[in-house]
Amino acid sequence: QVQLVESGGGLVQAGGSLRLSCGASGHTFRNSATGWFRQAPGKEREFVAAINGNGGSVSYADSVKGRFSISRDNAKNTLYLQMNSLKPDDTAVYYCAARTAFNINTGSSGYDYWGQGTQVTVSS
Repeated sequence: QVQLVESGGGLVQAGGSLRLSCGASGHTFRNSATGWFRQAPGKEREFVAAINGNGGSVSYADSVKGRFSISRDNAKNTLYLQMNSLKPDDTAVYYCAARTAFNINTGSSGYDYWGQGTQVTVSS
């Protein structure tokens, strides 16, 4: 049974920063690409960032490029998302996801395991 548990969400003012973490258990974390997605009320889930199995390749949505940074620590089975210069439009539930493949996928259907989500609220 694979489990992904996100943490680090919360309420922050516009321009502030948050760091999300996602711990994985019951899964061979290394060699598996992982990613972050988000879903705002009334909107579809959208891609935010992804990283391949060894951290050597990353991808970002245009809306977060230059502000967000994805990283991973395979020794700790943990995925991170550093979010800087946050905007009210970044308000959403953020989900981490993992896939049973090494390479990045930017579509939600390409992921096999999902966390329960963590709320990020950015006030103006």
